[in-house]
Amino acid sequence: MNKVASEEFARLVGLVSASRDRDAFATLFDYYGPRLNAYLQRLGLESSQAEELVQEVMIVLWHKAHLFDPAKSSLATWLFRIARNRRIDLMRRDRSHLLDPHDPMFLPVESEAADDGMDARLRESRVRMAVEDLPSDQVEMIKFAFFLGLTHSEISERTGLPLGTVKSRIRLAFSRLRRALNDDPQVDTD
Repeated sequence: MNKVASEEFARLVGLVSASRDRDAFATLFDYYGPRLNAYLQRLGLESSQAEELVQEVMIVLWHKAHLFDPAKSSLATWLFRIARNRRIDLMRRDRSHLLDPHDPMFLPVESEAADDGMDARLRESRVRMAVEDLPSDQVEMIKFAFFLGLTHSEISERTGLPLGTVKSRIRLAFSRLRRALNDDPQVDTD
């Protein structure tokens, strides 16, 4: 860009800064908008993203024209730097590229057959009843380990019981649950 054009653009920015001159802004937008858009697309943005960022850059020009100093840089340099920084900010905020669309979490869950759901609820009911028959010290260990997800060491620290006692109570609880469920003719242990 030649010196005359650069001075003219600096003058237009001065008009935007001093009096919010819409015609001066429109001239700047018409000239720099397509150039910024092409630049952003070359950097890898989709057309719609580039258009949005161009809008943001031009809004910065409208609101912060007073910050432009023609002694420090050309208007083109100032606007393209703003565009580059906005693109960087967008990439930092956009974490969608970190998601795997094939992750099982995003796949639809197959609906459960009615009889499978009924069997699961029946099995859950039987397990609850078997747990209720356990001594309270064993129930407490089961709750810590499986409902709160604590390790044996964490249970030992929380309860003040020796680690061996914690492990023994959990092992005894499982043994009693297994026996109770194996003896129940209505529970399928497969």
